[in-house]
Amino acid sequence: MHDVSINLRALPKQRDLIDHAANLLGKNRSDFMLEAACERAQAIVLDQVFFSLDENKFREFTALLDAPQSANLGFERLMAVKAPWNAGTG
Repeated sequence: MHDVSINLRALPKQRDLIDHAANLLGKNRSDFMLEAACERAQAIVLDQVFFSLDENKFREFTALLDAPQSANLGFERLMAVKAPWNAGTG
């Protein structure tokens, strides 16, 4: 695996703040910025996957999941179509 370069511009006061925080943690600027950016990126990705509900909303949500599905003709048509990579088989 090869390292890649990420370049960005910052105001001097932003750089100074980042350097100060990095020094407090005993890190260099690059390590600090990469760690902070990755933590934020992971939080954003997880926010798209996980959500929280209060007890009542959770009960409503699970009831919807557990309820029998009504007929969905569009989905049934979609599932009946052979995938292009399977079109010539069976």
